[in-house]
Amino acid sequence: MGDSRLIQGRYRLHEVIGRGGMGEVWRATDEALGRGVAVKCLKPLGPQQDPQVLTVVRERFRREARVAAALQHRGITVVHDFGECDGVLFLVMELLEGRNLSQLLVSHDQQPLPVEDVVEIADQVADALAYTHRMGIVHRDLKPANIMRLRDGTVKICDFGIARLGADMGFTSKLTGTGIAMGTPHYMSPEQIGGGGEIDHRSDLYSLGCVLYELATGAPPFDLGDSWAILIGHRDTVPAPPRALRAELPDYFDRIVVDLLAKVPEERPADAADLRRRIVSGRFAPAPFPPPAEAPPPPALPLTVPMPVPLPERAPAAGATAPAPAWARGITGGHRPAAVGGPRQAAQDPAAAVLTTEWTTAAPGGTPPPAPAPPAELVAVLAGRFRAGMGLGRLGRWGEAESVHRSVARDRARVLGEDHPATLTSRYEVAFALARLDRPADALRIFGEVAAARARVLGDDHPDTLAARQERAYALGRLGRDSEAYEAYAEVLAARERTVGPDHPDTLRCRHNMAFTLGRLGRLEESYRTAREVAEARARLLGEAHPDTLVTRHEVAYTLTRLGRGQEALVQYRAIADARAAALGPDHPDTLAARYETGVCLGRLGRAADALALCQDLVAARTRAQGPDGPETLRARQALAVNLGRLGRWTEALAESEGVHADRARVLGPDHPDTLTSRWETAVALGRLDRWEEALECHRAIAAARTRLLGPAHPDTLAALDDEAHCLERLGRDAEAAALLLRAATPPGA
Repeated sequence: MGDSRLIQGRYRLHEVIGRGGMGEVWRATDEALGRGVAVKCLKPLGPQQDPQVLTVVRERFRREARVAAALQHRGITVVHDFGECDGVLFLVMELLEGRNLSQLLVSHDQQPLPVEDVVEIADQVADALAYTHRMGIVHRDLKPANIMRLRDGTVKICDFGIARLGADMGFTSKLTGTGIAMGTPHYMSPEQIGGGGEIDHRSDLYSLGCVLYELATGAPPFDLGDSWAILIGHRDTVPAPPRALRAELPDYFDRIVVDLLAKVPEERPADAADLRRRIVSGRFAPAPFPPPAEAPPPPALPLTVPMPVPLPERAPAAGATAPAPAWARGITGGHRPAAVGGPRQAAQDPAAAVLTTEWTTAAPGGTPPPAPAPPAELVAVLAGRFRAGMGLGRLGRWGEAESVHRSVARDRARVLGEDHPATLTSRYEVAFALARLDRPADALRIFGEVAAARARVLGDDHPDTLAARQERAYALGRLGRDSEAYEAYAEVLAARERTVGPDHPDTLRCRHNMAFTLGRLGRLEESYRTAREVAEARARLLGEAHPDTLVTRHEVAYTLTRLGRGQEALVQYRAIADARAAALGPDHPDTLAARYETGVCLGRLGRAADALALCQDLVAARTRAQGPDGPETLRARQALAVNLGRLGRWTEALAESEGVHADRARVLGPDHPDTLTSRWETAVALGRLDRWEEALECHRAIAAARTRLLGPAHPDTLAALDDEAHCLERLGRDAEAAALLLRAATPPGA
């Protein structure tokens, strides 16, 4: 390059801004266009190289550079030019102002990045990979040093095509003649390690999983003492889920990373576009609201059964001291943080440690029983069917999801065994779907069986065991067995506090459910105190506007209403609505649900005019979102009718109630509880307008329907008979009213 520091009379080099195994990156000026650029100069080819090799490398460089230059996406570094000067190949790229993710981690002292930053980076990288994979380009060397985060938050992938070029040029270590560029082993897919077949886009997805794991937890999934142990870890070991190391990570993100790190490519997301859909869906999925009790986290995905990938050397047996092969000893891992304690701490024999998967059961004497490994292809098929069942559940198609999970559970039991964690996970999902299908008795039975099996296999205090026990408690509550539900929650809560501490998200989730159950038991003061403490803890740990915080604040507000502290409840409901509007938008269903509760609270406080105005806005918003026949639209219209009545505008109230009743009868059926409620509101308005004959007809129809559906002694049936008797009194038909009241007062069978 000489001393001129000018390449091809155009690019003026100023200072080195980065160095790596393949060369240097310079800050430079494109003097022809007067703009700043970055110039990546690869290591000199050298005259000692075989001339034929030099010719191949130059041609390969031109081809790869053209490929990189053809990529046009906001998430990919732009390549402006390329060439050769004095035996040095160079690329001219856009000048990026920011730091790569490796530098970002170092600046955080190898501490995990904020959750929202990790998810945003995942979203942008997935979007860029989706584009490049559609173009038929695979990166093959995705790692933190190859991903830049600019000052404005934009994330860009660098060095497309350069990894393969490096392999040809001999700048990096190779796996015994396979010609695969190694670089750092921390982010390599199992198929790259084996070198036995073509590498496709799913290898990039695995590498991205390693990167996200490191950003989320502070260290990559296999942060072990030597490169051989790392490679064996990628091949044979199922890493701990990220959420086991950092509890505040979202459940959906934990599942995504676990999927990305599947040993078998077929078990990973289908492509980067599918991955990004899952990220976006998880980021913006609304929390179920208002919940009867807070739903527990979805279970961990089943542990992947590793694909037997051939390595050039056989792995040493556990406890053996066989050295790593020469090619592995030559691999450099680059800068890595010191080993941290806890589940991540390396064992004294790292190679032996990574050869042991998480799910093992020792036979008497400490020797694991030998068992033939199931066919990898069959395991992959079952994993794919499992994911399909999960997808159906996310779409709300619980009947089909239940059928799929039941089928997968049966096949996993046959292939893996009845007590294998993957089998139990499928059975857990069967129960979860049954609960969503309003079959709590069936769900209760299966959750109980799964909890017992997990306790036997994994231990009483294992997170998966506790998750099944917590779902069992929820099913008990759905069945009205609130005392049993409370006892079950109390046992789970004690285990959660003992194993993960009082402020762990799972502990707080259990306490939230306990607050709800206390309310069901009529222990309102205890319910209020518990919910308030959980809300304060969640606000401190997750933030005031986090969905979990707001769900618990809703429980606080609801309990305050039941305690007769309506003004305090109103403050809570308004704060929840404002927070959701800011985070989700004014017309988001969760925002509108909080505004509805605000309107109900205003009405109960005697502020009917304010409640009416709010309900009018709600009707318009619900109609836009759901249409005029949507259940929540009709609910808002019913509230509108109630507040018209509170203001004495009974003619308008009657018209609105009659309209809602007709629409509900058409959409839901004449005997649906909501339809009967609308008919009751119609009867009240008719009575207020002194149209007692018509009111009597309504109350009589309601009483008949409730007698038929609920039985003659049900409280709602008796209330309807009382309303019917009141109408008879107003019409001067006292004898009929008395007979009706006697009938209501007579015990069944007397």
